[in-house]
Amino acid sequence: MSDASLDAGVTPRRATYADLAKQVLYREYLIFVRYPANAVGGIVISLFFFGVLFYGGEMVAGQALTDSLEGIVVGYFLWTLSVGAYSSISNDIGSEVQWGTLERHVMTPFGFAPVALLKGVAKLVRTFLTSALVLAVMLAITDTALQVPVLTVVVVAGLSIVSVLGLGFAAGGITVLYKQIGNWLNLLQFGFIVLISAPAFDLGWVRVLPLAQGSALLQRAMIDGTRLWEFAPFDLAVLVGVAAVYLGGGYVVFEVATRRARKLGVLGDY
Repeated sequence: MSDASLDAGVTPRRATYADLAKQVLYREYLIFVRYPANAVGGIVISLFFFGVLFYGGEMVAGQALTDSLEGIVVGYFLWTLSVGAYSSISNDIGSEVQWGTLERHVMTPFGFAPVALLKGVAKLVRTFLTSALVLAVMLAITDTALQVPVLTVVVVAGLSIVSVLGLGFAAGGITVLYKQIGNWLNLLQFGFIVLISAPAFDLGWVRVLPLAQGSALLQRAMIDGTRLWEFAPFDLAVLVGVAAVYLGGGYVVFEVATRRARKLGVLGDY
């Protein structure tokens, strides 16, 4: 707000959550265009690991891999989304702690948790775009045909990784409190592989874990062509419920951990 505007008696407008979301999305866009080598590097690494998985498995397993190739492609696509969602909050907060800029977020009128959540959502949008590109390349490499009903894939995959955002929130709160625990947090990313593979074992109770129900529905959507409105209401209810419970639980852990850090006076320490 300029001095001329203040002299003219113009009242400064209070920032809204819409303004915050706009600025956070714009910040993510700027990071992407200013550091394209880093963004491209993430895509190349994802494709490299898939190439190792595909060509290495083809040499070892042969026809057995080919028979399950569609499921592997869909699972790997969901895994790249999950890792991006999880690290978008946990790693970002860890970076803020190292840079010494964490307290700026705490001092905002919106509060620390809403800012962290919107930053995670912004990174998630970018992850969706890059993972879609990775999916297209994987289909070309493997000469695999999958159905991609956009609405169904976006809704099912989006709700699936909301639960992972909750885990990222919890991990971010623990990072604020205990600082150097990155190795333990990164270990959880490999646990996502087990969760995504869980529907193959047909264990009913697994559906209440993050990613498991979403993985099962995404497989049906992209391999069998099932549309969103064709899923059983109970299956969709479980997907929504798991997303809400884990996101809410992660949010609570984040709030409790950050309040504890403020009480101990270690919020800005590293």
